[in-house]
Amino acid sequence: MLIETEAGSILCDPWFEPAFFGGWFPFPRNDQLSDELRERIDNADFLYVSHLHGDHHDEAWLDQHLRRDIPILLPGFPTREQRRTLAKHGFTNFVQTVDTEELEIAPGLKVAIHIESSITDGPGGDSGLVVMHDDTILVNQNDCRTNDLGQLAAHGPVDLHWLQFSGAIWYPMVYEIPDDEKLRQCQAKVKAQFARAMRYVEKVGARAIVPSAGPPAFLDPDLFGLNMIDGDEASIFPDQTVFLQMLNDAGFTGVLNIPGTTIEVTPSSIGATHPMPDADVAAIFSEKREYLEQYQADWLPWLDEMKAGWQALDIDLLAELKSWWEPLLDMAPTLRSMVGANVLINAGDLAILVDFPNGKVRPHDGEPFSFRFNIPRDLVEAVAVKRAVDWSNSLLLSCRFTAWRDGEFNEYVYNFLKSLSRERMRRAEAEVVRKLELAAGGGDHSNEPDIQVGEYIVQRRCPHRDADLEAFGEVQDGEFVCTLHGWRFDCETGACLTSPTETPLRIHRA
Repeated sequence: MLIETEAGSILCDPWFEPAFFGGWFPFPRNDQLSDELRERIDNADFLYVSHLHGDHHDEAWLDQHLRRDIPILLPGFPTREQRRTLAKHGFTNFVQTVDTEELEIAPGLKVAIHIESSITDGPGGDSGLVVMHDDTILVNQNDCRTNDLGQLAAHGPVDLHWLQFSGAIWYPMVYEIPDDEKLRQCQAKVKAQFARAMRYVEKVGARAIVPSAGPPAFLDPDLFGLNMIDGDEASIFPDQTVFLQMLNDAGFTGVLNIPGTTIEVTPSSIGATHPMPDADVAAIFSEKREYLEQYQADWLPWLDEMKAGWQALDIDLLAELKSWWEPLLDMAPTLRSMVGANVLINAGDLAILVDFPNGKVRPHDGEPFSFRFNIPRDLVEAVAVKRAVDWSNSLLLSCRFTAWRDGEFNEYVYNFLKSLSRERMRRAEAEVVRKLELAAGGGDHSNEPDIQVGEYIVQRRCPHRDADLEAFGEVQDGEFVCTLHGWRFDCETGACLTSPTETPLRIHRA
């Protein structure tokens, strides 16, 4: 997104090159922008990158574009990882912000960056941007799941709200479960995504909402089935038109944005001008299969060349993971205990056991395991050689793997895979220790009064990530659901149905 004001322009999350081992492409396509718009993008006054995931932080594009002294608006993350990463690209001018605090970056132009720094999004965190110019306020929330809905609107009445509504995860598509169950889980996930998005819509109360931050397009023939085209696919990636209809049905104003669209905001109107005739815009969605097939045909040579470059590296993969991961496992005894089981990584012909209880990485010799990942060896080697600190970003979001688990979800397995550096693991271990200590003491918000949701009295904050259940809590089919992250609890016992390691919810009938 390029935000242009009389006081200056801000380029947000430029993403042009396919991400995650060629798994994700922008949708609709943005490789056909006009030269004039590309020049405006290249000459923006400020750069804002919400977080380090490849569909927001496009390393290949950043290496080739923008002046190296462009002021970069840095979120107030707990670590300096983002600054170090951008500095490696040669950027030199950083404007550090403080969480939620307004900062004037040019005469008449102010910003505030809101961070979400739970391990759920990796210790690097995620963020949303509020832009204020004259009497106009824009919220670019993208896929940031801030716990406090009211904070985004605390800067004044919002004119335009950019908001994620579609999926951005590998679950449940990669899991080895029956097709009918996978479809059911996908449908439940989409329902939860929409519920969460609508909570933000209702609370922020913007004049208009722009569905954004998804869905991606999957053009590799091996992944093409992940696209939601007819609506009955085992997919969590509905497109903009589906959410726009929901907004319209609920009485809100939605604005369709495609690459090249200009949205002009004035005190009296909000209007969108598309880069092509309206009939052609509509055809992107009404004739989606044909659109994606043409998009695919144009990029297949690139995909073939990219995949041909994958090759087995001359490394001892087991030794590499052992020397890298065992010191990190030593740093995280509490996190290991919350995993509490063996994890098997099948990397082609090599079966690697990650023994969380004992903090060891060794060849699998028939030992039982509770989690299994089947990942092509060349991809594992590629991220191992780079010592990629976040496998969620570098590998798992590609959806180029399959997974199996015995029992319910355990987020601590993924928290480990998102924290593969000493800096990240230190934060991951500290967070789980803090969470357990708070649970033992009644929680961080134990002094807050309980609230009523439907027929139930519940604690105000979700045990998972402290989401405000007055905003995000609802009862669905006899289960209590926190729609921020989709975690589910038994209404009668409070037991977490999403993860057996989670602290129970305090709940009883009114």
